[in-house]
Amino acid sequence: MSPTREPVVDGWFTAEGGEFRLLGTCCRDCGAVYFPREDAFCRAPGCAGTELAEVPLSRRGRVWSYTDGRYRPPAPYPSDPERTWRPYTLIAVELAAERMVVLGQGAPGVTLADLAVGMEVEVVPGVLAEEDGRTLTTWHWRPVPEEGPVPDERSVPDERPVPGEAS
Repeated sequence: MSPTREPVVDGWFTAEGGEFRLLGTCCRDCGAVYFPREDAFCRAPGCAGTELAEVPLSRRGRVWSYTDGRYRPPAPYPSDPERTWRPYTLIAVELAAERMVVLGQGAPGVTLADLAVGMEVEVVPGVLAEEDGRTLTTWHWRPVPEEGPVPDERSVPDERPVPGEAS
């Protein structure tokens, strides 16, 4: 029997329509966006709004900061002490449209050497742990593959003479 897949936290992400997205909430009065979601009231100073709508967050953002976790986190983080510990990357990603930074693990195989502040990353589904016949799902960030080189519009060499050289 295959493990049952369940989100680590209900309502924080979705894969509806085949597109994986983080879910936040947006205040209908002032437009402030929250992640993790806020369902009770708007926390923006000066706003008394209480109507918050669920909104999908941007799939892509830019690395704001990053580091690695080289220690086994304490409970309640799911971690089998019998298994070999593997360091993981933590990436803080700025979502410009939402004006926020969202923290998450790098996708498996993403190392510090693969990251740079300002580079584009995208949110993808991930697995936090497998325990008791369950697969606990979460989100990960992974670098967006760079497009091939953009052709240089100045493909013809500059014909101006170089100072100090005979023409």
